[in-house]
Amino acid sequence: MSDWQPGSNIETMRTRAHLNRCIRDFFALREVMEVEVPLLATATVTDPHIASIPANLDGQSVFLQTSPEFFMKRLLCAGSGAIYSLGKAFRAGESGGRHNPEFTMLEWYRPGFDDVQLMGEVESLIKGVLPELTDTRSISYRDLFKRFLSIDPHTVSLAELQRLGQVHCRVDWRDDHRDTWLDLLMTHVIEPQLGEGLVFVYDYPESQAALARIEPDASGQRVAKRFEAYVAGMELANGYWELTDATEQARRFDVDAQHRIVLGLENFPKDRKLLAALASGMPDTAGVALGVDRLLMLMSGVRSIDQVLNFSITRC
Repeated sequence: MSDWQPGSNIETMRTRAHLNRCIRDFFALREVMEVEVPLLATATVTDPHIASIPANLDGQSVFLQTSPEFFMKRLLCAGSGAIYSLGKAFRAGESGGRHNPEFTMLEWYRPGFDDVQLMGEVESLIKGVLPELTDTRSISYRDLFKRFLSIDPHTVSLAELQRLGQVHCRVDWRDDHRDTWLDLLMTHVIEPQLGEGLVFVYDYPESQAALARIEPDASGQRVAKRFEAYVAGMELANGYWELTDATEQARRFDVDAQHRIVLGLENFPKDRKLLAALASGMPDTAGVALGVDRLLMLMSGVRSIDQVLNFSITRC
């Protein structure tokens, strides 16, 4: 029997250790402080596209955290200054070539930065460990859809999105949420064509703001001030110019709750401690989460996340 063996080899383990050192050196040079936050909490994300893993702690319902975001924002509100976290995160229903329910996430926050400044820092980090990446491109979400699908994603009709989804992705189902179709077209049509270099996609639709602030772009269109970073068509990082308004954040939690009801998903209470922290005042900040295992896949030249994890869920 050989089912006890790890998925990664010794060289990949050494590469991960090297990557961890590079990350810590990167932030030490910039005087960004490493912090630790809990993996268990009584609250969790309300985003209907992210599935939390519940647990029971002495009869109390708790959740494995899907990211360190809420705790880190409470630290920012307490005056921590620039911070980063390098550790585990957990999400249910995420298994496959690029996903594992338990994964390593790097997340950092830069008070005084906006999304454009943070994209520059993300580029420096990624190119520091992938020096072969000489090409960097930035393109708005709108221009990306115009280039590959000849539509404006901010104004295109739901009927046209459904038609394009059926033509390009051969799906035979109906969904009345525009973002469902935009996400489908993004992942199945656009991402595979992004190329080999480092690509930043920015200014997402307002409906996809999540925890990002909303501002008008140069044309006056209200957009979410967020970005995603891709290498070879694989998403590596998701960043926001962070929302700091507690009232607006509470409203978005309520919108999530209604969406979860429509989808037949379990509902979760708002994280009231996060809302209280935001109400006390959070500095203007940009933040980003980066998938360390995916970055390691690129460094190691492998196609499956199982090859960079010692023990993926299939080996536990």
